[in-house]
Amino acid sequence: MTYRNAVALLRQAGVDAPEWDAACLIEHFCGTDRASVPLQPERDYPSSALEHAVRGRAERRPLQYLLGEWPFYRQIYEVSPACLIPRADTETLVERAVARLPKGAFFADLCTGSGCIAVSALCERPDASALAVDLSQAALSLAARNAARNGVADRLTLRAADVLNFVPEYPRPAAILSNPPYIRTSELETLSPEVRSEPRMALDGGEDGLRFYRALLRIAREWLEPDGFCLFEIGYDQADDLRRMAAENGFTCSILRDYGGNDRVAELQRADRDPTA
Repeated sequence: MTYRNAVALLRQAGVDAPEWDAACLIEHFCGTDRASVPLQPERDYPSSALEHAVRGRAERRPLQYLLGEWPFYRQIYEVSPACLIPRADTETLVERAVARLPKGAFFADLCTGSGCIAVSALCERPDASALAVDLSQAALSLAARNAARNGVADRLTLRAADVLNFVPEYPRPAAILSNPPYIRTSELETLSPEVRSEPRMALDGGEDGLRFYRALLRIAREWLEPDGFCLFEIGYDQADDLRRMAAENGFTCSILRDYGGNDRVAELQRADRDPTA
């Protein structure tokens, strides 16, 4: 298969960036430098694995799942259909957590999926330890491999539990981090074919998209250290909802924007927290 042929197939299938995707697939499956691929559009790459992957991408399977790994923050993560694909938007949450975690902190990552939030934070903060929770055993297995791959397995505890019914049994965390499901159920079928390939349980936030935030706020009320903080990824149109819900639960809430300028992370702390503490 040539680069030109791969691009044509992907463009015909409606893939957003056919040139990029074709170059990524050729690099991965044929060991060719990605930057040089477009310079030789007629070069033949005799690889059945490449042909299979290009066909899969033309069927709108996510590029990340076809590659089996994806960069996030400063690390590389194994990804599979068992987990949500790590996205650059979530790096805003990790960046803030790394900057704000106190020395020697223990924190929780709820709805951990691939483990990218907890693992990247631990990589940047070798003094910290964490608990990562997810309902999916397949996702937890993936998170365990990603923790080992990135050298933080000894500081990460994994637990299978439903966050909606989570009962904390660990020391109080200095922070609760989460990228929960937050898409309204009625909107799921309007998503791109690629996003619909990701686990529905990692996307579906209930009728109003806020089901998991209610659970997270309950957990934070009961479990978070008095001077602790929460960082929750949110949808671009959910900032006002999070401010209202935070206030109803005794928290202040500020909103951080991602690199694209969209509201992306709700940062919460107890409203009665002593600012001089």
